[in-house]
Amino acid sequence: MAPAAGHPPPGTRRTAGETEPCKSEGAVMRLRGTARWARGERGERVSRYARWAQVEHSEATRIATLTLLAGPIFLGLLPSLVAGVGPRVDRRLGLPAVRHGSVNRVLGGILTVLGFSLGLWSVDTQLTRGRGTPLPVMPTQELLTEGPFRYCRNPMTLGTILAYLGLAVARGTIAGTVLVLTLAASLLVYLKRLEEGELAERFGGAYLAYKRETPFIIPRLPGRR
Repeated sequence: MAPAAGHPPPGTRRTAGETEPCKSEGAVMRLRGTARWARGERGERVSRYARWAQVEHSEATRIATLTLLAGPIFLGLLPSLVAGVGPRVDRRLGLPAVRHGSVNRVLGGILTVLGFSLGLWSVDTQLTRGRGTPLPVMPTQELLTEGPFRYCRNPMTLGTILAYLGLAVARGTIAGTVLVLTLAASLLVYLKRLEEGELAERFGGAYLAYKRETPFIIPRLPGRR
């Protein structure tokens, strides 16, 4: 018996003017739902992602763009705010300095070196293997699952958080630590609410399989599944 006019055939449901199988994998639907939410309230931004991803820029252009746009912010402004402005804000607010002699310098130094090393490794992998950058305007052309991306899906974000937290610990600044934690929360929300949906749209099942097998930000030790 033919379905009534205006109703989709059995076994399908209609979304945004098209028909798709009801048996779609749950993870696919959730991530596509995230992308649809982004299109609904931030439609221009998501459509720009799709357009930006269609253009592959030369390595020289990618490096120049990172150096001019990201470098001054992530290697200049933010470290200065954490390590320089943070202690002054502490004094202005009457907050105590959290200092324990060489413990601050050693622990802070370890976190900073580890964080910047992980961040630079991630950026280099995006530039070379991914043929892109961390910037949304020049996204990677390939789904990265090697290098630091073997251990977690967002190693650059992890490195950024560790590096800035190390600076705050080394300076013993409460305000600087609050700034780092605020930045970390903002980055994690961005990754979950927007970037994951965009990656699912661009790379489909390959990204979903990678997402299932690889931790979000806490690294998996080598050899562990």
